[in-house]
Amino acid sequence: MSFQKISVQPIAAALGAEVSGVNLAEPLDDQIEKEIHDAWMEHQVLFFRDQDIDAAAHTAFARRFGDLHVHPVLPSRSDEGFPEIVVLESNEKVPFVADRWHSDVTFEKKPPLGSILHGVVVPPAGGDTMWASMYAAYDGLSDTMQRLLSELSAEHDGSAFAVIADADQSKELARDMISVHPVIRTHPITGRKGIFVNQTFTRNIKGMKPSESSTILRFLYRHMESPEFICRFHWRPNSIAMWDNRCTQHCVVTDNITAHRRMERVTICGDEPH
Repeated sequence: MSFQKISVQPIAAALGAEVSGVNLAEPLDDQIEKEIHDAWMEHQVLFFRDQDIDAAAHTAFARRFGDLHVHPVLPSRSDEGFPEIVVLESNEKVPFVADRWHSDVTFEKKPPLGSILHGVVVPPAGGDTMWASMYAAYDGLSDTMQRLLSELSAEHDGSAFAVIADADQSKELARDMISVHPVIRTHPITGRKGIFVNQTFTRNIKGMKPSESSTILRFLYRHMESPEFICRFHWRPNSIAMWDNRCTQHCVVTDNITAHRRMERVTICGDEPH
């Protein structure tokens, strides 16, 4: 795919590309928006360096790709008028780390289509994030396993967030805490198939005995982590990652969890998986 207004440099074979030639603090014209979207659909996760954006620019950029999601529990900048911006902050006293592979908020009936994460404060070393391509993971399965999984659905449960929820949040969470999605999801734009279970939110495969379900899920989780399906990104201040939640998973590398790290995430509403 050729691009006229931006430069796109792949960083790994399975997924991931670094985009340059655009300032996300400024409004995008239609051609640049289209090229970013095309690159996103091709590479699944995009990275932008040296993007000094404020909250208004962050949310405005995300809105070019859909309505914005408000997380039911995680802290946000709602007091400043930006409830869509989730704040993920950790330090020596609060070493919060999303260190298990996952797609965001898959316990909702319509999980987000993607997220845009801004590195506001990042460690000088360590604290990288890895992404895995669920397209590549699906393509790496045998035809027999693909056929088996294509007939299955799995239950996704968000009850883990109840631990940090207040009373009002718990009520909201309870309304949309458990959903059932296909184990193999077809992307609504690219038409490609990908694995859609994750070790953070998926609880069981419907219609199977617990031992059968756990055996298949454990196999898939290990399979997804194969190095050939993964890219790794080292954060610098004002770096931005933009990923497709429908065909990727991600996790934080836990090599420097006591360092101060502040990430701000805007998430884009999605559709019901099929």
